[in-house]
Amino acid sequence: MTTAVRVTWVQPEDLVGHELRQAAEDGRDARDIARRWYEAGGSPAPERAGASGPGAPPGLRAVAERLLHELALLESPLAGDEPDGLDEIRAACPQWPHDRDVRPAARERLHAAWLGRAAGCLLGKPVEKLPLEGIRALARATGNWPLNTWFTARGLPAPLAAAYPWNRRSAPTSLAENIDGMPEDDDLNHPLLTLVLLQRHGTAFTTADLARLWLDELPAGRTFTAERIAYRNLLDGIEPPDTARHRNPFREWIGAQIRADVHGWTRPGDPAGAAEQAYRDAVLTHTGNGVYGAMFTAAALAEAATGETDAHGCLATGLRVVPPRSRFAAAVRHGIAAARGERDFDTVVDRLHAAYGRYHWVHVLPNAALLAAALTHADGDFTGSICKAVSGGWDTDSNGATAGSLAGLLAGRPDALPDRWTAPLKNRLATSVPGFDGTGFDTLAALTHRLTHEEALRP
Repeated sequence: MTTAVRVTWVQPEDLVGHELRQAAEDGRDARDIARRWYEAGGSPAPERAGASGPGAPPGLRAVAERLLHELALLESPLAGDEPDGLDEIRAACPQWPHDRDVRPAARERLHAAWLGRAAGCLLGKPVEKLPLEGIRALARATGNWPLNTWFTARGLPAPLAAAYPWNRRSAPTSLAENIDGMPEDDDLNHPLLTLVLLQRHGTAFTTADLARLWLDELPAGRTFTAERIAYRNLLDGIEPPDTARHRNPFREWIGAQIRADVHGWTRPGDPAGAAEQAYRDAVLTHTGNGVYGAMFTAAALAEAATGETDAHGCLATGLRVVPPRSRFAAAVRHGIAAARGERDFDTVVDRLHAAYGRYHWVHVLPNAALLAAALTHADGDFTGSICKAVSGGWDTDSNGATAGSLAGLLAGRPDALPDRWTAPLKNRLATSVPGFDGTGFDTLAALTHRLTHEEALRP
């Protein structure tokens, strides 16, 4: 008896529903295509998973192939406000930062950034994919609301555990009672790959350099959503940046943003340079708002890495490299405004879910609004930053990681982070990126510092 292997995120019949959803979000009229898809027996995009259920009607794949081609020909009316080319993005940003010399970053600050990213990611891992009401219920049942420490299954009522099961891949390594070092996660794998990219090619790397690095060092099974699509496209002989566009309905999701940290960490004081590096990285897999998320994050972190501003200044700097009429800029502004005007963060989150709940939980826009709100509301406090980012739901581990990265930079040194967040990490990271499994965060900080110092001394 043969068991079929069905790879998620790449099957044509699974992509049509997601592309129809993307079309509705960016203003393309795909109603006729949607009608034909559902008449053929196609399914809408699954709300939380990467594939629809089994039992697709015979011949549906051929229909999906045709309709994906038709969807790719539809033009978005938002393209003028959301350009893809770097020159066009710069031209759309009236406050684009001036090019500045890179300043050497303190190793201790980079150490805190690595630890912060890991702790925030780990906090969010067990509740990834859970709905907001489930996250709140699980934390409240164990006396951890407002969220202030790791999630735990200890003392959790059985009916609640059954109603909202922990993320099955993460629970064995990310609940308070199970943490033993930092487990593997793509939110840490990609920063490691960026270190390798900069070690091999320097800051003048090309998107093709990144593509070759992925094929050499990144297992395909460790990629998801837009990254898996781009990986498949590379294997099919498609060149960047078309790897981001061809049959990729996830091109405005959060994947490029989680790859941006090292670009910001290694260009302290140069948000424009950080954003440009993040752009060259992001266009392998993403377009439009998906790229803006990476540029925004890199610029904000480059500002934070100087140690000379606060969380609010970092968010403002990030917005300077994003087209101001884009949906991404609007989401960040929305999150900031919601957090400034409300003391209760649960109320802030409820408002954001009312405004952005129609998007998939991995889409960059709702997560951008939440991240901006969490960092604004926490006002630089490390625990507040990661707990608010995770407690708001959606892509919990990615938001926790980015919030922890920025808040760690602002804290400035490892011992400024509460011990309850750093001690369980045991200065040890698990990863499938070759050469890094078991590496300590102090070692990673030293490697990052070396890259920053070399760039600062570059003529």
